Amino acid sequence: MCNNSGDSKCISEILTVINILQNNAECADECLDTCDRGFLGNTVATFAYNTRPVMLYTCASNGVTPWTMPTTREEEATETSSVFRVEKVDGNCATFRVLAPNTDTTSTLPYVSTNSFFTMNLNCVCAIRCLNDTIVEGV
Repeated sequence: MCNNSGDSKCISEILTVINILQNNAECADECLDTCDRGFLGNTVATFAYNTRPVMLYTCASNGVTPWTMPTTREEEATETSSVFRVEKVDGNCATFRVLAPNTDTTSTLPYVSTNSFFTMNLNCVCAIRCLNDTIVEGV
């Protein structure tokens, strides 16, 4: 199902909750283990996490293939990622930071921050998938 009607309120609200949680990096609400649960991490007492990575699925892909974006701002960028950190939600639009897979085999952190950002009209998004909360340095 696509948001052709211009109503992306559900997705926008979930992304807003994620953005607030990331900005505050702690919350004491007890919630289901869903995208909009009121804290980052496995328990309320976990304060170390600062990111709830998401994957976006667009109407154009029929919600099957995750949206991908370049991991750099280079015009000839060849590496892409489908994992993002929501940075800002403004009505029907959201700005995301592209997260790249961490290639440091000695690190336990799954993603690294990039300087690649994009803004998406949430009417184009038909689904989001939340990944495990984590620490992303440099955000």
